[in-house]
Amino acid sequence: MKTAVIGASGYAGGELLRLLAIHPSFQVHSVIAHSNAGQEITSLHPHLVEYEGMRFSEFDASTVSQVDLVFMAMPHGESAKLTAQLSPRQIVVDLGADFRLKSQSSWEKFYGGSYAGSWVYGAPELPGGRDAIKATRRVANPGCYATAISLSAAPILSIIDASDVVVVAASGTSGAGRSAKVSLLATEVSGSLTSYKFGGVHQHTPEIEEALSRVSGEEVVISFTPILAPMPRGILATTTARLRSKINEEELRHMISDAYEDEEFITLLPKGQMPRTANVLGSNFVQMQCALDSHSNRIVISTAIDNLGKGAAGQAIQNANLMAGIVENAGLTHKGLGL
Repeated sequence: MKTAVIGASGYAGGELLRLLAIHPSFQVHSVIAHSNAGQEITSLHPHLVEYEGMRFSEFDASTVSQVDLVFMAMPHGESAKLTAQLSPRQIVVDLGADFRLKSQSSWEKFYGGSYAGSWVYGAPELPGGRDAIKATRRVANPGCYATAISLSAAPILSIIDASDVVVVAASGTSGAGRSAKVSLLATEVSGSLTSYKFGGVHQHTPEIEEALSRVSGEEVVISFTPILAPMPRGILATTTARLRSKINEEELRHMISDAYEDEEFITLLPKGQMPRTANVLGSNFVQMQCALDSHSNRIVISTAIDNLGKGAAGQAIQNANLMAGIVENAGLTHKGLGL
């Protein structure tokens, strides 16, 4: 299938190009990056030697109309401007936020600007997600934090107080995008941790609540504190929730393992092992661990993903595989580096 990547100069766009270079069915046809048009791809992604001599191009509707599959990896507000120029026959996966939220008021509160509507939410491992993705040609890829947190909480919603879900999650600096910011300079980040978008204002909050509320059938409310970690990529999310039903640790482990027993990309680790971002680096895989905190009567779940993998490009390709009717793991079977 001929494939276009729009927004290919960013970190998620570069990861898409890396994964597509080894994909058995998706052939890169157009590599689009408006502000970097004319530059060689390897000038920004020097590790992508497969694209040596190729250059980023401007968006051209007639050229993009020739492809079967389009990935959009742009800042929020940009994807909606281009979708009217795409054909209904084309498979489109948007890695941005433009079509993730069903609530217009939430969009206006957390993002601002015009509300573009919503597409099928591309979370295959959440209940009903896979069938909905297969039946559409437009998917909104989940956010990186939203992926880690939704997968953590979804299996336990029936036994927790859904109004009292607390999350602290640390992300590598690539999650903030590639544009230059003083706060992301190596001198500012190295050897330091800092919270940001503190106090319930992070834009992934309504997305997580919508995803989990669809699973639960009741309103889910989260308190989410994101942390910037001194590493390029990876997310470690700690999700806690107050129990409303009695359960022991073995029952908890069975509940989570049963929910994901057929999911290739999600692993509940053996007791005594903890998720590490390094273990999933460069992959589409998810590692989890769970515990009961009897002192506070809360469940604790620790989850590691690669924010550019399962949190962005990997999951986007997983969704595209489903929509294209090919094996779900095509191009995604490589494991994390583990360093």
